[in-house]
Amino acid sequence: MTLDTAGGSSRPDRSFLFVLGSSRSDGNTEILARAAAAQLPADIPQRWVDLNRLALPDFQDGRHETTGWPADENEEMLRQATLEATDVVIASPLYWYTLSAQTKRYLDYWSGWLNVPDSDFKRRMAGGTLWGVAAMADDDHAVADGLATTLNHSAAYLRMRFGGVLTGTGSRPGRVSADEAAMRRAKTFFETEPPLARFPYEEAGVGV
Repeated sequence: MTLDTAGGSSRPDRSFLFVLGSSRSDGNTEILARAAAAQLPADIPQRWVDLNRLALPDFQDGRHETTGWPADENEEMLRQATLEATDVVIASPLYWYTLSAQTKRYLDYWSGWLNVPDSDFKRRMAGGTLWGVAAMADDDHAVADGLATTLNHSAAYLRMRFGGVLTGTGSRPGRVSADEAAMRRAKTFFETEPPLARFPYEEAGVGV
């Protein structure tokens, strides 16, 4: 598992997990995510996981099996890293107007972790914050609305807060650095106080 740490531990009340879901290392999405992360106070711990370098099998749904899916070392390390973070940042490029395959597989594992005995995954994730970072080839970032909806609804299901998605344009390697608007947004992205994520019917006051 590719996992590096930065920052101290003087503020154990908050810690960030950055989950990189690109098929290419040092891609535009990672550049944008690291630009935002650089603005965090030095005493807030950061952990970075590159899913492309993590040996993780496709998720197998074992909810209705008599014996659960055996978790390997990488999966368990990833689960613990997720649970230990107060803020989870999904950094996925926009692939076919949604999350990358690596990122979607990571979220699929959340389904399995909901059913790990004594894990209390849903309760422990509640109250935390989910963020998104995405680079794309299109100049119109509205094409990433589907990706944002996926993350918002995932956060809403777990009763997490959702900080939105930091988006930038960059098709060629390093191109996102030239997106001045995106780089400006990166400087203040984590300064907001995210609201509790809600499903559309909750926003409308139906079924609440």
